[in-house]
Amino acid sequence: YGDFYQAISNIRPEANGTTRDACATIIEAFRTVLGAEGTLTVPTFTYSFCKGEAYDPDSTPSTCGSLSEVVRLLPDACRSMDPIFAVSAIGGRARELTADTPPECFGADSFWARFHQAGGIVCNLNFDAFSTFIHHVEWSLGVPYRYDKLFPGTFVSAGRARPGAAVFFCQDGGQPDAIASFEAFDKLAREEGLVRSSRVGRGSVVAITAQDTFDLIEREIGNMPHLLIEGTYEHIPPVTDPKPSRATEQASMDETIRELHPLARDIISDGYDDALRYLTKQVPMRVHEYPTGAHCWSWIVPEKWTCREAYLETLDGRRIFSYADCPLHVASYSQPFDGEVSREELASHLTVHPKLTDAIPFKFNYYKRSWDLCCSQEQLVALTDDAYRVKIDAAFGRGTLKVGETIVPGRSDDCIVICAHLCHPCTSNDGLSGVAVAVAVARQLLAREKPRFTYRFLIVPETIGSLAYLSHNEHLIPTMRGGLFLEMLGLDAPHALQRSFTGASAFDHCCIRSVTASGAGAWVGDFLRAVTNDERQFNAPGVRVPMLSLSRAKKPAAPDALPDYYDQYHSHLDNPDIVSTAALEESRDLVLDIIRAWEESVLPTANFKGEVFLSRYGIHFDFASHPEESQALFEVMFMLDGTRTVEQIATELNIPLETVRNIVDTFAQKGLVTT
Repeated sequence: YGDFYQAISNIRPEANGTTRDACATIIEAFRTVLGAEGTLTVPTFTYSFCKGEAYDPDSTPSTCGSLSEVVRLLPDACRSMDPIFAVSAIGGRARELTADTPPECFGADSFWARFHQAGGIVCNLNFDAFSTFIHHVEWSLGVPYRYDKLFPGTFVSAGRARPGAAVFFCQDGGQPDAIASFEAFDKLAREEGLVRSSRVGRGSVVAITAQDTFDLIEREIGNMPHLLIEGTYEHIPPVTDPKPSRATEQASMDETIRELHPLARDIISDGYDDALRYLTKQVPMRVHEYPTGAHCWSWIVPEKWTCREAYLETLDGRRIFSYADCPLHVASYSQPFDGEVSREELASHLTVHPKLTDAIPFKFNYYKRSWDLCCSQEQLVALTDDAYRVKIDAAFGRGTLKVGETIVPGRSDDCIVICAHLCHPCTSNDGLSGVAVAVAVARQLLAREKPRFTYRFLIVPETIGSLAYLSHNEHLIPTMRGGLFLEMLGLDAPHALQRSFTGASAFDHCCIRSVTASGAGAWVGDFLRAVTNDERQFNAPGVRVPMLSLSRAKKPAAPDALPDYYDQYHSHLDNPDIVSTAALEESRDLVLDIIRAWEESVLPTANFKGEVFLSRYGIHFDFASHPEESQALFEVMFMLDGTRTVEQIATELNIPLETVRNIVDTFAQKGLVTT
């Protein structure tokens, strides 16, 4: 049947009855060979999901030719839920191989993994020995020229639509010259006798087992890194042992903000890298790198984004605004686009600031596949032509997400984490003010005598940076006694402290005392009710590091209301001109005061189990003459678990601080507690 297969491969099954009959003949031949227990699986791939179209396994057509479409439509066919590389199967193990497959196209428990485990055989009609299964082999071996990429979209099941996403182990879009090529693999497989091939008419049927495919590639790819690709590929190796830099310069907080503000600091970008490189000269810093596609618990490190040029212009060539004018005119991580659009369509891709008529808003599409422009309300009103030309010359490719870490070593490995985010292009208070304060605090601590606790300063791209660091340093989490996230600290507004998830940790208590004592309208809000950011990742389930956030914002008038951020928030008007030097210095001093209070705090930890036999140690208060002291002794004893400071115990028990100190000192003198 090689002759007619060649003829029908590109004909849709609905074209005529002859095509359907020919496909039915092929399917019947497979059923005869496989028997009742055997299973035939055919590719019914659809790439429409990557283009934003919904995937419905019951109705989304295959793009793999007539035979695959005929199989998909058979009454006994089962189709996988993979919205990009779906397969349809008939036969004894059809449901087992396709049911409840995860959205990771080539990952663990995907159809391709099950196919391998089931001892599958790849059978090609008029093709060589290559197959899509090879991408699962590449995924399993972690080849450097492909990486996992998230494609959000819509799934339809039983007529009901739901949002979701697929994870595609895709080719590096930043290196288009390196393309898939399987000729070398086919040659090797044939030379080793792994391929069975039979002539049929002018064509052939070719077969190779999944196991032989896997074993051959696993054995050879170490010696032949380009076994499965052709063209030039520049490998970006992960940094496994990053070396700390040595500070060579010293800039003020104002200078740091003014220097870094203009950079297009998208989460993985040249601008972000330039900004972090600048900071490595200010304080000793170790830079951790996490490659595109790396899994950080449930998250995936995205691609590097580069915008080379972008603009909006009239059809006669009059430039209205451009990326060169301000990077915020293009939503971060926008897809490339080049074409004419109507005014109505353009409006659906334009974002303006909700408050300020002359502000260009900051927008990001990190995990969306769309393009968007941003402009001021004044520019939007002036767009009266029927059509415009849009160009966004942007590229996606493999990169490395970078986290800067400055460590101030202490006498104890237990540490406090101070974190700030460096991303957000062309903004100052939102991000850079926290970075500047963190660097200034680190610089002062490094110049002092060795502290009691260790302090870790993390400079991250928002959210994904904290997740990357935590997921790759889980062994450090038990040592993290608390943390503080810093941002929006250059504003003329009172300090706002947001509690940790529990709100009751020793570090919470220390921060609250320092902030409330700082005066000038400083206020404290509950977790997720003040200014929220990366502290969420540290407080999240499975982590539970009590990290608070320190920022500046007006306290909401209503008890349950969220704070109203400053007017210039997420816009190009958040620039160094609205950053107050006095506010930065005051915030720096407040963080240093929190650290001082933490260093001076006493965290008594019991060296005993069970209630102490007080008479054995000569500890006694006469209940008749000193009932309050005797009661306090027992109440304090049960709080000595190393999670509360002496001050916190006094507050929680409503006992005078001096009484608690005397009891703890007495227990310490007897060797019953460690402070």
